[in-house]
Amino acid sequence: MLPRDRYDDIVDAITAWHPECRAGKVFSMPCVKRSGRVVFGLARTGMVFKLTDPKTHARALAVPGAHLFDPSGRGEPFRQWVVVPREQASEWEPLAAEAIVQDHSIPPGQREA
Repeated sequence: MLPRDRYDDIVDAITAWHPECRAGKVFSMPCVKRSGRVVFGLARTGMVFKLTDPKTHARALAVPGAHLFDPSGRGEPFRQWVVVPREQASEWEPLAAEAIVQDHSIPPGQREA
């Protein structure tokens, strides 16, 4: 299955089960927003997830090839965002499910209690 097809299947499932989630775009990147906040999307190199829970974030970074999302390419990654590469697409759906239930109001320097 192509990465975009896999992504679209995940988006369809998430938006069907979670009425507060909507498909959209941010800076031309396909994404899903929950209550107006971007929680995951599809970048050129893989699927990106905003993960505010430290354990989930660490688990995502442990996936082979995963790395922090640096949309500018200038060494300024978004600390709460993890890219999981296309080769690890089997990890995308569980991480998308985790991303939508996390507290996205937590600033990058703080941790959940």
